[in-house]
Amino acid sequence: MARLYGLGGLKAEQKSTGPEAIVDLSVMKTLDWTDLIMQGSVRRLKMTVQEVSAAFEKAGNSIAANRPESDMPDDSFIELYASLVSIPTLGKNLLGDAEYNNMKKRLQPGEEAVLLASTGLYSFKGSGYVRGGIFDRFQVLQGDNSVRFHDYNHKRLRSIKAAGAPRFDDVDLFIIPADINFNPAKKWDLELLVGRAVGPTKKGFLTFNLANKTPDTYLKYLPVPPAVNLAIADNVAETVWEKMWRSKTVEITILVIALGLLSIIFFFQQWLVKRPKLTEQVRVSYLLFTLFGIGWYANAQLSVVNILAALNALVTGFDWAYFLMEPLLFILWGSVAVALLFWGRGAYCGWLCPFGALQELLNKLAKKLKTPQWRLPWGLHERLWPIKYMIFLGLFAASMHSLALAERWAEVEPFKTAIILNFIREWPFVIFALLMIIPGLFIERFYCRYLCPLGAALAIPGKLRMFEWLKRYKECGKPCQICANECMVQAIHPEGNINVNECLYCLHCHVLYSDEHKCPVMMKKHAKSNRYKLSK
Repeated sequence: MARLYGLGGLKAEQKSTGPEAIVDLSVMKTLDWTDLIMQGSVRRLKMTVQEVSAAFEKAGNSIAANRPESDMPDDSFIELYASLVSIPTLGKNLLGDAEYNNMKKRLQPGEEAVLLASTGLYSFKGSGYVRGGIFDRFQVLQGDNSVRFHDYNHKRLRSIKAAGAPRFDDVDLFIIPADINFNPAKKWDLELLVGRAVGPTKKGFLTFNLANKTPDTYLKYLPVPPAVNLAIADNVAETVWEKMWRSKTVEITILVIALGLLSIIFFFQQWLVKRPKLTEQVRVSYLLFTLFGIGWYANAQLSVVNILAALNALVTGFDWAYFLMEPLLFILWGSVAVALLFWGRGAYCGWLCPFGALQELLNKLAKKLKTPQWRLPWGLHERLWPIKYMIFLGLFAASMHSLALAERWAEVEPFKTAIILNFIREWPFVIFALLMIIPGLFIERFYCRYLCPLGAALAIPGKLRMFEWLKRYKECGKPCQICANECMVQAIHPEGNINVNECLYCLHCHVLYSDEHKCPVMMKKHAKSNRYKLSK
């Protein structure tokens, strides 16, 4: 018991006293759904609404017991199936050859894959999927190790390919990371968390376990010397989120340094913008870091579903632990909150969004290749930019009904496909992501301008910013239109004022504002200064 709960820092390091089992990868059989169930390769957890109510009653939570999901006690609460599909026979029979081969290409050494499928009133996926990308209704347990899955460990499937398999509401593939040291030859459990409302903002919870064991037919045994060692753990037991932060110390340090550098750029922008070439070099370098470092390496792409989940959590019961699970996302959201007070949405959308960086860098490449650039008439542009606000309001309304539904609709964001999964996804998602990127080759930041619900969500509180960093002359817009014509997202009105809701803070207008060779006001000041010097 002390080892199980980490009391006194104890940790068990036990080795089997008998032959050690490993998966025999050479075993290949063609099996139907019934065969897989009968041999125990696919395990099932089936509960009715009445059985769940009885479990709450037995646990002493009569309030939850009296709030069933259905008035029909015999209705299926959940029928959940689990199988370890990184075992070749199970993977090929359940996934089909094509999907199995895709999975094998994705799996890194030491990684395993679990298939979950369910039907019924309750979904194992839950709302945690959009709370920073973590599935909060289930985890895989093996010994002292537990695995909670992120969205980048997950792939949604259409169906199970084994002959005779029923239709399911959810069919999903989850990758177990190599650093978990999961042993596919040993017993493991799928722990399902079931919650029921017991008040306006409170829930009662129970867990149900689905025990799993790889059948002996897929194992071979190696003799190992017996050993039992009871040792003091190097570290006293930590919470899951503390372990996540500790494991990403290097990434956290780099991100904090990058955010500090961006703060310096913004606070000392007046010095920087007087050096146009340096400004351009700094911006391109930072966008490359954002795309390759924050995006494709760290997968720290923010999403509108994070905002919807936070709003939902404020209503249903806020728990910091959910949001601390992903340290890089947590730090980025903290920086966004601060930046909104100083600079509005532009700090994130213009500098820290990996998908935005991808669009801008591709457009710069397109310009070098002489790709024609289209500038929409102001009247049309002004009527298109509210689209993203309508998309955000639609997602917000959907989240009030069902956070899971809002998560599905939030696929209007191509971020997951283009940044998190590197375009390794079903073809409809890849085509949609490309359709969002291609217009940006001709219209700078097309998606950011007109369709991004995250940008719309950030623009709303961005109106509360405390400072006006981007200065304007009284001549701006009357008659001078240089800044308005060169603004990459057309955030400057013909009258000369900057629409901070649309501004991505690229600093180009500020470069022009200080340019003695382009800005008419600065040209006059420079000429006057030269005449004064000559008169002396």
